[in-house]
Amino acid sequence: MTSKNLEAEAQRASESRQKAIALLQKYGIILVLIVMIIGISILQPKFLSSTNLFNVITQSSIFGIMALGMTLVITSKGIDLSVGSVLAFTGVIAASLGQVSTATTIIYPGLTDLPVIVPVVAAILVGALIGAVNGGLIAFTGIPAFIATLGMMTIARGATLLYTGGKPVSQLIPNMMFIGSKIGPVPVPVIVYGIMIAITWVLLGYTSFGKNIYAIGGNIKAAEISGVNVKKNLVMIYGFMGICSAVAALVFAGRVGSVHPGAATGYELTAIAATTIGGTSHYGGIGTVWGAVIGALVLGVLRNGMTLLGIHAYWQQIVEGCIIIVAVIIDMRKNARKK
Repeated sequence: MTSKNLEAEAQRASESRQKAIALLQKYGIILVLIVMIIGISILQPKFLSSTNLFNVITQSSIFGIMALGMTLVITSKGIDLSVGSVLAFTGVIAASLGQVSTATTIIYPGLTDLPVIVPVVAAILVGALIGAVNGGLIAFTGIPAFIATLGMMTIARGATLLYTGGKPVSQLIPNMMFIGSKIGPVPVPVIVYGIMIAITWVLLGYTSFGKNIYAIGGNIKAAEISGVNVKKNLVMIYGFMGICSAVAALVFAGRVGSVHPGAATGYELTAIAATTIGGTSHYGGIGTVWGAVIGALVLGVLRNGMTLLGIHAYWQQIVEGCIIIVAVIIDMRKNARKK
């Protein structure tokens, strides 16, 4: 074999390796999910029952919805640590406007048995407002997203405690409880999750807003020069994150039947974890809706599988933490290779 043939063969082998690496980077998380499902189902056959699979998706729906909004935030090279507290605050607002007249402890005695649209719209509007405030702080003051949303996390949690007096808001109207119930075999939270996936997919992939998010995350200076209104888009990005938190709060209230002021503590880390595991880069400019969905499923399958296998909850947290670290390391290595 001549030297030219050897060089051509080496070139082909190198290209094949690069393609294999690219495919692994793109679809590796799906492979991980499949391996997890196979492994858990072998160890615990009950895992594959239709009831349990719906249970996995239902459990994933709350932080999955939050992960959708977090995908937009992290793709824009931001972060939002307030989402768990925002969920709790919008949740108690929705619950307080969705109580039955016979409730033992009523927040608004004159506003009971209201149409379900009232608590739903109120929660979404408040969530959007808090998110917009986060975005405005970041855009117009130059405060790092980490600090701005950390402050909002504390403010929203304090506001939740003040609003409720530290007590849970419970005894909700049937239509609020319906959000956490089923239509036939299909859980309503799964339907809500599917609607939010579709909305986020359209926003990120088929609107100028979505293109602007990628541009801001990729290079904020270049985005400004090209005519992108960065400040306006940041307000919209964090506003949408607030809406996702509010929708997750409505699902939470419907499933649990009440909202405690300490609810959703740590959910922000779960949402960030699902987004990161799904391949959204903390360097900005890279993120997909389906990545967030798969990331949320990985966490859901992992939690459910470890519970079925009798693994202690403390160990589950350790495993989740290790997975987050590995996902970030992989993200760093990918970006290092690109540079």
